[in-house]
Amino acid sequence: MSLRALWVVSHDKGENGKVRFSKRYPTVEFRAKSLAGTQYVAVPEDRLIPQLLLTELGLLDPDKPYIATRDDCALQQHCPAVELCVGGPGGRTLWPLLTISQGGLILACLPLVEAPPEPRPPLPSLASVSQGLALLSGLQGFLCGTGGKLPEPDVLASRLANLPLVLLQVCPLGMPLDVPPQAGALPTAVALGPGGAQKQPAWKAGVHRGRAVVSVALTEMVRCMQYGTSSKQDMWDVYGKVMCKCEVEGILPNVTVTLTLPPNGSPLQDILIHPCVTSLDSSILTASSVDQNDGSAFSGPYKFPFSPPLEPFRLCSYTSQVPVPPILGSYQLREEVNLLKLNVVLKLHESVRNSFEYCEAQLPFFNRKLMGNVDVKVSSGQLEVSKEKNMLVWVLGQKFPRSREVTLEGTVNFSGHVLGPTDPLCTDLTAYVKLYFRVPDLTLSGCCVDQHSVQVYSSAKPRIITTRELVSSEYYIWNSTGDAPVSSGLMIL
Repeated sequence: MSLRALWVVSHDKGENGKVRFSKRYPTVEFRAKSLAGTQYVAVPEDRLIPQLLLTELGLLDPDKPYIATRDDCALQQHCPAVELCVGGPGGRTLWPLLTISQGGLILACLPLVEAPPEPRPPLPSLASVSQGLALLSGLQGFLCGTGGKLPEPDVLASRLANLPLVLLQVCPLGMPLDVPPQAGALPTAVALGPGGAQKQPAWKAGVHRGRAVVSVALTEMVRCMQYGTSSKQDMWDVYGKVMCKCEVEGILPNVTVTLTLPPNGSPLQDILIHPCVTSLDSSILTASSVDQNDGSAFSGPYKFPFSPPLEPFRLCSYTSQVPVPPILGSYQLREEVNLLKLNVVLKLHESVRNSFEYCEAQLPFFNRKLMGNVDVKVSSGQLEVSKEKNMLVWVLGQKFPRSREVTLEGTVNFSGHVLGPTDPLCTDLTAYVKLYFRVPDLTLSGCCVDQHSVQVYSSAKPRIITTRELVSSEYYIWNSTGDAPVSSGLMIL
């Protein structure tokens, strides 16, 4: 793995960025030019980097929240690997540019991709991506320390001044080392601490001291579009992530987390892993939601052995195909003069535990006057009118009734001369109910982390904490008597 260039950029809100440090490797750039041939894209000058980078990260021009080359829904987002648009014929780009941010400091590097520019290889198949992120994480620890805040300006300036010597030791000629140099070869600010016979890697800034605790949190999110009509197909998808925080003594402690599925569970798909994972069954990474399911996909258990960083990190993410959404609903809206008749039915699926941390349905109204008289009855929960008088908030609480079905029915009158909020999409009878809920100790895929399956190879026995939860994300039920936006194909992750 080799780096073409590396930058440290500072950025204060409302101001342009500034390159605080840059390093280029001409020999690696020569190899990049030879590999790309006529498709070669040169690295821009340092004076152009801040604007290009901040634009791509959405930190520049807050009055322009949408930029087609960055935000178009046809583009796949693979943060923290971004695509830097450098302009020129055909809109030339540099990819993958890896970034890590802390406070007002952005660390970025451009690894060499030893493959033809087109077609692009899958991001998980590039070892240079994980190694580049590991190097950036180590440099971040050196510059910023283990705390969450940036150091004092004079301390940061001193560390930036030492950065060329650090890179000479940990990344000679643009090639990051897997093991650190001998202690004493680095400046005092990065001299390696005691750790027995093991050598501390360059990406790990320190070691944990104190009580050993390993926390593993599994969160699944469900997105849904329900239309309530046979002419439009309902759509939903489930995606999950596993967050870890490992406070374990030792320079390179070994931890193994295992995800399991029920016997009839659908295999996990589109799995992405953190660079700290040391080994993995290749069949885990091959399941894709884009391919047709042939029934032979790997269905677990999914073992992830890794040497954890000090900070909390996302161990892996995945998608899963489930047969039905957790809450089925219908929404009917009929209009008379300055009056709307509403009917909403929500039914909790029998496979979902009837125990919520919270559950709420919001019914916003756009392009109308403010609400006047509200004559609406609910079979369960409480109904509130927002302070702005443009939304009904149905607080369902922590449980559905025994029938698992709730209804809302009534009329809403719109009066006065003041217009409410506008929305170019929700005109006439185009309207929706949006659900917000969280269910503890549940996942739709059935995926879980058994507390006893977490293995930690360390001198001290740690306390193991595992949790899981289901959370709604963009969960819409559209009015079946009006027009509604329809996405062709699968929902984009």
